[in-house]
Amino acid sequence: MIKDHPIFIESIKFIRSNLIKNNFNYLENKVLERLVHTSGDFNVQKLLLFSEGACEKAIKSLKEGAPILTDTDMAAAAIKSMAKNTSGNSVISAKKWFNDKDLLGLTKTAYGIEKGWLELSAKNLGVKSPIIVIGSSPTALVNLLEILKNSKHIPSLIIGMPVGFIGVRQSKEKLLNTNYPSIVVNSTRGGAAMAAAAINALLRETI
Repeated sequence: MIKDHPIFIESIKFIRSNLIKNNFNYLENKVLERLVHTSGDFNVQKLLLFSEGACEKAIKSLKEGAPILTDTDMAAAAIKSMAKNTSGNSVISAKKWFNDKDLLGLTKTAYGIEKGWLELSAKNLGVKSPIIVIGSSPTALVNLLEILKNSKHIPSLIIGMPVGFIGVRQSKEKLLNTNYPSIVVNSTRGGAAMAAAAINALLRETI
């Protein structure tokens, strides 16, 4: 059960009353509200993109127990409590695979996401396919998209919100040019907190 603090409830009411009219559906607006709350910036509304049916697919997968794979410990820590109090999904950071000796020339995070995806997707098929949350590493997102080209399975959802200037916009454009279920803040904006806020908004809707 989730018991919201009165300040949080008041903040969401304020956000709803100040959002400009949009074409988002109920679930998409829930994600938007949490992202505005986390970032403190109404301009996020102009940058937020959803693939068709992404939120609905994610809700179904979360209810079926799909694991959540994150690129950082910070994102995982921000999601675990919400997952525990809602649909009980496991939340795993890419760091779990950092101790492998052969990184295949990749950054640790890119390697961790790759190995994490391969391991978790082999154990969780179909509607339980893992949800990938990337809030920091554009290289991890680009590498994930490369390995998915030859994969029999696709993630239930990819939250593509790496933050920064080098390679960030390009990584998001690559994701937007696929047919994978995705939620993207299409700018240099992003980060672990925003990526976690997006999946937490969906987790709240599973109960």
